[in-house]
Amino acid sequence: MNKVFKLDYQSPIGVIEIIGSEECIQSIMFVDRDSAMEHQPDVPKILRDCYDQLDEYFKGERKIFTFPYEQKGTLFQQSVWNELIKVPFAESASYRNIASSLQNEKAIRAVGNANGKNKLSIVIPCHRIIGSNGSLTGYAGGLWRKEWLLNHEKEIKKRNR
Repeated sequence: MNKVFKLDYQSPIGVIEIIGSEECIQSIMFVDRDSAMEHQPDVPKILRDCYDQLDEYFKGERKIFTFPYEQKGTLFQQSVWNELIKVPFAESASYRNIASSLQNEKAIRAVGNANGKNKLSIVIPCHRIIGSNGSLTGYAGGLWRKEWLLNHEKEIKKRNR
């Protein structure tokens, strides 16, 4: 069994806990802590790369993540997460759009459920998925963070035009 490591990133919208092994990142989630925990000296390079890439994202310098990650889930969940990655930076799609792209228009709730099980916040951009009517719905980190992330990306896109 691979040893699991943790590293906190203090983002502008709260602490993000990065969990992974020496091979890949397994979780990037907002946690309810006032401040980031101190870094351990034995944290693998992959976690430090994830940390640095998140920092670049929040500074507006990165739109795509390149470190290795894995996320365990059903085939359906994997297919949803693969569709989320296709939603362009600073844009959004609806749960219905994702269901349609999977050729299963009736799977809107299942798409929402899979979206909610995403453990790789920001990297697999579940924050870009909105209700069919344009409303912000469901985000494990809180709707205020979802709104912040969407606005952050739009601002970066506008700045880089």
